[in-house]
Parts: sequence; C-alpha cells; structure tokens
Amino acid sequence: MTTKTPTDNSPQRPPPWKSLVAGGIAGGVEAAATYPFEFAKTRLQLVDKSKVASRNPILLVLRVAREEGIKTIYTGCSTLVIGCTAKAAVRFLGFDSLKKLLADENGKLSGARGVLAGLGAGVLESVFALTPFETIKTALIDDAQRQKPRYRGFLHGTYTLVKEGGVGAIYKGLVPVTLRQSSNAAVRMGSYSYLKQKIQALNHDDPNKPLSGATTFLVGAIAGVITVYTTMPLDTLKTRMQSLESKKEYRNTLHCAQRLLQEEGIRTFWKGTTPRLGRLILSGGIIFTIYEQIIAVL
Repeated sequence: MTTKTPTDNSPQRPPPWKSLVAGGIAGGVEAAATYPFEFAKTRLQLVDKSKVASRNPILLVLRVAREEGIKTIYTGCSTLVIGCTAKAAVRFLGFDSLKKLLADENGKLSGARGVLAGLGAGVLESVFALTPFETIKTALIDDAQRQKPRYRGFLHGTYTLVKEGGVGAIYKGLVPVTLRQSSNAAVRMGSYSYLKQKIQALNHDDPNKPLSGATTFLVGAIAGVITVYTTMPLDTLKTRMQSLESKKEYRNTLHCAQRLLQEEGIRTFWKGTTPRLGRLILSGGIIFTIYEQIIAVL
C-alpha cells in the first residue's frame, strides 16, 4: 500500500497530531538552518542605524560579524526557531484540515481551493503563532543596532516589551503580518500543492505516489521563489511596523506604505529580496522535504 502524504489529492489525510508534530519539527529545523538570511533581510528592511549601510546581504553579514561579532548575526535566532516551530505546526495542521474541508467528493483539490486553504492557514498561523515571535525578533535585531542595546535575549526582551507596552506590544504589526502571512501561505502552499499534483499526474500507474526527496525539495524551492516576489512589499511593511520606532513614525499600515513610497521610492518595498529569496528557496525545499519524510515515518 502506498503511503499517503499531506498534499496528495486522495481522501486519506494524516491525523491532526501528525501534521502538528511533523510541521513543528520541519519549521524549527528550517528556521535554524536559514537564519543568517533572515537577519540580513530584516536589517536591510529596517532603517539602518550604522554609518556604513551595505545593501549587499553578504557584505552586510560580513560587516556585522566583523564589527559587532558573530553572535549578532544570530540575534533573535532562538525567537525565530521557537516561533517557526509553532508557526509551521499551526500552518500544516490548518492547511491539512482546510484541504479536507475543501476537497471534492473524490478527494481532489482545485488550484483555487488550494490557494484558499493556504490563505486560511496563513491567517491562523499569524494570529496564534507568528505575530508575537516576529515582533520580538524584529525588536531584538533593531535593538542590537543601538549604541547601548537594552535587551539581553529572548526572555528579557519579551519581558521588557510586555512590561513597558503591555501584551499589545508583542502584537505590533498584526495587520501587516496577517496580510503578509495569509498571502504568503496562500501562494506558497497553493503553488506547492498545484505543482506537486501536476508532477504526480505524470505517473499514470500511481498518481498518488509520493515524490522523491529531491523532487520535493525542488518543488518547494520553486514555490519559495514565487512567494518571495509576490509578497515582498507586505513583508517590508510588516518589518517597518514592528520596528522600535514604528509608533513614532507611522499611524497605521497604510500611512507606513504611503511614507515609504513618497520618501524612499517603490524599490524600498523590495529591500531584502535577495536574502529572503535565498532563505525561502532553501526553506521551501527543507520544510516540505522534512515534513513529507516525517509524515511517512509516523
């Protein structure tokens, strides 16, 4: 009997606990492996407080490592790993559950319904997992640029943010995060599911046969490229709205977008594309490959 995977268009789906466990493990591994890309992207999107602000992500990482120490490159890493573990667990659980609801009587999921399932999963992960961890991570990276950083790590940074601004302080940017993540998940999960379905359909003997690890990695990487270029402006808005100075600078997400367009130009919305592209190409391949393999093992 062929093992069914979570993105197979068959009536059989993994139990919720398997989606939760496999998604969590895949998310944590992916976040740790690709964090330098995330650091460079966030630094490029923030108003760089250093005198020499390189726009080349590799040069930026090398400069920060040389001037501020290698530890600085991993500022906020533990926060992102914890957040991505929770985020991916919620994402895959939500996506698999919504796919089951939206599939037709034959267990098939159209491209539009796949995007809709991804959209719903993105909203769930944004509200229940991503926003607070993204806010804390951005605050830690932004704080590290100060002459006298205040936060001593994830726990101290979280405690200080909540103490000074209440629980709402770690939900800064909820609207742009939800917009970014819902569109991100819709494009990423939808395109992955669509591409996988098309490739599986080429196998006329068994159209539900799981893809090989290499093919899964490639399909996940392609889905990552598509996601970066279509959702980058929302990612930039999310980062700016979560910066330490956002309350002083912007009234809301729309005001932030207007100011960026007027003062910095439309290209600003795609700042950090290169490191995000590097991260999502790798992360798309890593997270889907690990997820599929763990589901198969479970």
